Amino acid sequence: MRKRKNIITVAIDSPAAAGAGTQAMYIAKEYKLLYLDTGKIYRLIAKLKLSHGKKFNYSFLKKKINNIKIEQLNDKQLISDEIAKYASIVAKDINIRKLVKSFQLNCAYNPPRKYSGSVLDGRDITSVIMKDAMFKFYITANLKVRAKRRHAEFKKLKKKISYKEVLKSLRKRDYLDKNRIHSPLKKTQDSILINTSKLSKKACFNIIKNIIDNKINT
Repeated sequence: MRKRKNIITVAIDSPAAAGAGTQAMYIAKEYKLLYLDTGKIYRLIAKLKLSHGKKFNYSFLKKKINNIKIEQLNDKQLISDEIAKYASIVAKDINIRKLVKSFQLNCAYNPPRKYSGSVLDGRDITSVIMKDAMFKFYITANLKVRAKRRHAEFKKLKKKISYKEVLKSLRKRDYLDKNRIHSPLKKTQDSILINTSKLSKKACFNIIKNIIDNKINT
């Protein structure tokens, strides 16, 4: 695969609802980077599986992945709890992971010329997809804090789901993400740990910005 030279590459891993997506968007805007929420790819695949039934197979999926537009990942339906559950199941499939990996690698190392680099967030970005990223972060937060945040998101979207249900769902999701056989969620030794439990979005971004600026400006 062709790799663009002299680009900024940022890899972020995190459990669900820790705030990694928000920080990745801030980073992308600040440094003019391509942003890819890799978890959304698995959610999009889960949606395809649910909506296409028997038609869904690897060759069908390969065509779909090769033609993914980043805008498709902004589909509001992708944040539903049902799709989230299916996404964790889909993400266990090694053949699906291989198809997704090539798409992710292209976004990470060969972003369109209008971008100065890339920022990817997910569950196996620092450990598998972007092992040699210029910056590697592991963003986390207390489970209850994450459940409150996700519940607040659902309330804004007028989705009727209780805090207890969200908490239970996230606990299960954490278990699946950390215990799957292929590419489990884990903090790599060279990733910088940031716990956002008591941090505002801006305070968290300031920490990240200082780390990035210190390296690219020296």
